Amino acid sequence: MSETENALSTSLPGGTWALGDLTVPRFGYGAMQLAGPGVMGPPADHDGALAVLREAAALGITHIDTAGAYGPRVTNRLIREALHPYPASLHLVTKVGAVRDQQGGWPPAREPEDLRRAVHENLEDLGLDALDVVNLRLGDAQGPRPGSLAAPFEALVELQQQGLIRHLGVSNATAEQVAEAQTIAPIVCVQNAYNLAHRQDDELIDELAGKGIAYVPFFPLGGFTPLQSTALSAVATRLDATPMSVALAWLLRRSPNVLLIPGTSSVAHLRENVAGAGLPLSDEDLAELDRIGDG
Repeated sequence: MSETENALSTSLPGGTWALGDLTVPRFGYGAMQLAGPGVMGPPADHDGALAVLREAAALGITHIDTAGAYGPRVTNRLIREALHPYPASLHLVTKVGAVRDQQGGWPPAREPEDLRRAVHENLEDLGLDALDVVNLRLGDAQGPRPGSLAAPFEALVELQQQGLIRHLGVSNATAEQVAEAQTIAPIVCVQNAYNLAHRQDDELIDELAGKGIAYVPFFPLGGFTPLQSTALSAVATRLDATPMSVALAWLLRRSPNVLLIPGTSSVAHLRENVAGAGLPLSDEDLAELDRIGDG
């Protein structure tokens, strides 16, 4: 990493974290919203999508989350068009285990042949010889589902042994599946739905922090009840900030292993997210925000 890149990345809120041997800023970017409506098809503003990716890189963001299912295959190709050839400091994290149907659904695709195809499509679309991190997406669109992940995870381990994947993770997983994955091969991250109001993974986050494993929450403002939204908005108003800024700042304070990947298709909104995540929260602010998820 050059001195300029290092200065940029360390200026992002939250500092850095290690995904195995890959160091990334804790503030990253999720590319899902760059695809068309419903995460299907191309973006309405192709040049605007490229501008967002280039601005993310200019801001020092070196952790970009994507998936072949976004579009499908749209966001990966946008990333390649915008940023290839990639600097050594840029790390792309992708997911396999689901595809898209004609109705815009996300049916599982976790047979070994599905996973091999997905990995090779990610490599082709991103223009890479090896993927930095691949998450196995489990469960379904409604959330995690119980059951063994051994067969699909072992298929990814085989691809890792072939040199096509550097590091592994799991997404949309139960705590039991996270534990099972670790008995098969090391993981560097877990990507689950989690926010101020939905804190079912609190124990898991703390356990992973002790093992040096990242936790990457998605839907930072998803699933709030009206009462919870009102409470968050009240704190945001008092701090002269947006609810998203408060939610992101709280996540960064939650645990040092929490990595953010908020998505947007707007350069201005991307900048707002970066600035907002650095919002200072007092102990009183944190206590009030914690109460949003109590029960």
